[in-house]
Amino acid sequence: MEVIIRQATIFDSSTILNLIQELADYEKEPESVKLRVSDIERYGFDKNPMFKCLVAEIGGKVIGMALYYQRFSTWRGPTLHLEDLIVTDTYKGRGIGSQLYTEFIKIADERGVERIEWNVLDWNSPAIKFYEKSGATILHDWSTVQMHKAEIKTYLNRLKK
Repeated sequence: MEVIIRQATIFDSSTILNLIQELADYEKEPESVKLRVSDIERYGFDKNPMFKCLVAEIGGKVIGMALYYQRFSTWRGPTLHLEDLIVTDTYKGRGIGSQLYTEFIKIADERGVERIEWNVLDWNSPAIKFYEKSGATILHDWSTVQMHKAEIKTYLNRLKK
């Protein structure tokens, strides 16, 4: 069957959330997903969307996605960040992830961005090999730093004291 890669619509929100959960399960963090379908609808499809999402579809069924958003590098300029690239388990190994990845890179090129970037877990050797084979550089000397809502509030409360 033919794979169709297209921009997601609000009607894909539930499937997008299911794919996010599938990725969290794969990454051994099944309890980490706190989003709801209404969040996907609001953040992705309102007047000022915070992300864009490509979906891969076979026979009218969405079986993969690439979720991305705009960033800005103070050294390079416009950047696109690939937040998640996921193909549902039963369709892995058929080149669908490569098609989503390629379409994301085409969009970045069309937008004229200076860089695309994403994170990959250090134990995900199949993904690392795929990205390196594509010509991407894995930055081993950088660490991802995050602060979640609770930590943000703790930090701000400490400043008030």
